[in-house]
Amino acid sequence: MYTYQPQGVCAKKIDFQIEEGTVKNLVFTNGCPGNLEGIQRLVEGMPVEDVIARLKGITCGKKATSCPDQLCLALEAWQQGELQIATGASHLKLVI
Repeated sequence: MYTYQPQGVCAKKIDFQIEEGTVKNLVFTNGCPGNLEGIQRLVEGMPVEDVIARLKGITCGKKATSCPDQLCLALEAWQQGELQIATGASHLKLVI
């Protein structure tokens, strides 16, 4: 499980796994429950590159970023080898 600390959004943490280039077990901690659960379900099993292509640059209201955009930053950090596998318990659902 990889962990990313998003900036400028309501979500406080993004956890995810990558298996064979696809997103698995995406978990947002805090944020808008319905929207984030929708994102989790939509990107489950999707190739990392497709998630980035579809969600990068989305904003939330007057914010310069959004939870989907922050997910893309997390995935790009993973692609660049900037994230380490987190130790400890993993989450498999939205944490509110």
